[in-house]
Amino acid sequence: MVQLAINVDHVATLRQARGIDEPDPVLAAGICELAGAVGIVAHLREDRRHMQDRDVQLLRQTVKTKLNLEMGAAEEIIQIALNLKPDMVTLVPEKREELTTEGGLNVADQKEHLTSTISRMSSAGIPVSLFIDPDSDQVQASKEVGATFVEIHTGRYSDAANKVEQNREFDLIAKAVDEAHEAGLRINAGHGLNYVNTARIASLEKIEELSIGHAVMARAIFVGLDQAVREILALCK
Repeated sequence: MVQLAINVDHVATLRQARGIDEPDPVLAAGICELAGAVGIVAHLREDRRHMQDRDVQLLRQTVKTKLNLEMGAAEEIIQIALNLKPDMVTLVPEKREELTTEGGLNVADQKEHLTSTISRMSSAGIPVSLFIDPDSDQVQASKEVGATFVEIHTGRYSDAANKVEQNREFDLIAKAVDEAHEAGLRINAGHGLNYVNTARIASLEKIEELSIGHAVMARAIFVGLDQAVREILALCK
């Protein structure tokens, strides 16, 4: 069965909208774990638009399952990760003007920098995942730069305007999953998954873990965070 990691970024987004102390993403992470999540994901952006340094430091101290730090490969954030020593990092593209991560890393065009970053993480005992589009060249490049995991970007599948488009994107994801598995990479997936489209992705047996955040936090407004996590976990099963 595919496992579930919950991204708690948007608990911090709500907090930062008022500039106060609540809701606390650290408390939210504990609720998610108790509800059955096997990991917590937090993206420390350079502009600190949601998660703050304090948040990831406390998450490192309190998460009982696995802490996955999403990050751009900028030197300031690399140093924070090396000091923090999360259970893994996921390298993602990052633009100041984007609302959320818009696509996968172009690994093939950044091999030297990513190889160096992955080597530094590996020396500190931190496994690295690369967030990539479902593309054969990016899968192969991820293997070449030394990644342990890839996280397949499911955004285009999730945003598909009709069934034909969704089927086409699903087929690309399924192909990328098979190619990554054949290359010896471990496989996660995520972005845009919700209570309607998750089960189909969860059926791809070579995927170890799905990362889901916004949909769970939106659902939690109506049913509570514990119930929202349990509902999405049931779909993964």
